[in-house]
Amino acid sequence: MVTEPAAERGQIILMKGRDLWVFMPDVSQPVRISLAQRLTGQVANGDLARANFAGDYNPKIVGSEKIGSDNYHVLELVAVDRSVTYQRVVYWVNEKSGWPLRAEFYSLSNRLLKKCSYENFQTLAGRVRPTRLVMEDALRSGEKSVLDYSEMKLRDLPDKIFTKEYLKKLD
Repeated sequence: MVTEPAAERGQIILMKGRDLWVFMPDVSQPVRISLAQRLTGQVANGDLARANFAGDYNPKIVGSEKIGSDNYHVLELVAVDRSVTYQRVVYWVNEKSGWPLRAEFYSLSNRLLKKCSYENFQTLAGRVRPTRLVMEDALRSGEKSVLDYSEMKLRDLPDKIFTKEYLKKLD
């Protein structure tokens, strides 16, 4: 559920499998949307709803790189099918910690679409995670969006809330 910015407050996103739906308070029915469609700024719906590198991509280590004093594995992630947001991702992962540093996201035609840097690692919901993601548009120089996570709660939720019909009850 979107709480900020105010213009988008009340929107609710539901993902079931690879189908993505949005409920907007001023529209009576949930609307199916594309994973690649932009939610806001440089952030695509799929960036928020489904960042499943392990399940959606076949990984291959293509190199290593020393950045600052740390060594990184450079992975190439190739989409398992065309239903995912990006067809290829190049992903830098710290060799010691396993934490991501950055990623580059490519289209089916191998065009660089955006870059992401993973920053400000803190413990949220019992695990160390990046709490700041900076998404830069590779096609429009200087345009970027920042996702800041300050709180995360793990909760058991009943299956019934993961339906299009239930979205209308949440606003």
